Amino acid sequence: MPGLPIVGVDVPDPSVSQTATQPRPPWLRVKAPGGGRTGELRALLAERRLHTVCSSAACPNMGDCWAAGTATFMILGNECTRACRFCDVKTAPLPAAVDLDEPERLAEAAVLMGLKHVVITSVARDDLDDGGARHFARCLRAVRARLPTATLEVLTPDFLGSEDSIAVVLDALLEGGRAAVFNHNVETSERLTPKIRSGAVYRRSLLVLQTAKRLRPEVKTKTGVMLGLGETDDEVLQTIKDARAHDVDILTLGQYLRPSSWNHEVMRYVPPQQFDEFAAFARGLGFHHVESGPLVRSSYHAERGVGG
Repeated sequence: MPGLPIVGVDVPDPSVSQTATQPRPPWLRVKAPGGGRTGELRALLAERRLHTVCSSAACPNMGDCWAAGTATFMILGNECTRACRFCDVKTAPLPAAVDLDEPERLAEAAVLMGLKHVVITSVARDDLDDGGARHFARCLRAVRARLPTATLEVLTPDFLGSEDSIAVVLDALLEGGRAAVFNHNVETSERLTPKIRSGAVYRRSLLVLQTAKRLRPEVKTKTGVMLGLGETDDEVLQTIKDARAHDVDILTLGQYLRPSSWNHEVMRYVPPQQFDEFAAFARGLGFHHVESGPLVRSSYHAERGVGG
């Protein structure tokens, strides 16, 4: 939450010896989003007063995804009650009131975009008694009514660990009996969580995922981890093991990129072959699906993990 102290100490380790002063390596250079389909989608979303995590969180894959006609909707406004050091979303202790017309506008945009797999995420809304869970449910039901054959995915905040809020989202997510994904990101290692994730608790995030699986075993659970924040390779492996031990089915691993000078610096650039090695380790633990690479983000090619 805003104003929380930033705590934690980085432990020197050979696997985090690179620094932010190094130039961005060639495998992280992407083409900036341009016109054409990207421009059409930007206009469509602006007309319907919708936010996407693609632009609000400065995702490096925005050009790729939007050119293909896909986007991840970010509901509940574009101001967050937390101030995570990795994130580019604005912070406000009291964001704007919940927009009750948003679900219908979102569903209409999903239809016009021709989406087959719809991802809905949100800012953290610790100012709301349910953390925004009921609004997630409204948006999911609106999309289901307009796109009954689409598969759905949510990327939720931790709801401060509320089982009731998790259940509200799950009930709406799984209506209709189609495959669905419940995602909540642990983001980084346990040691770095207090320093990087405002208001978050590493073990609570793991319990959110495990609770979702316990409440609705048929849902695919998913989490994501960013590399380059100061974690060691051993900590990456432990985080992967922790996720699998808490019944997580789908894992994403990607490179952290610093969105502004206020945000936490990049401590290292992890090469593609190292991402491949982490992916092989995760698959060996039995994850249903793994996406691992420098430009991977939580919702990139999200449709790949939903089936099976």
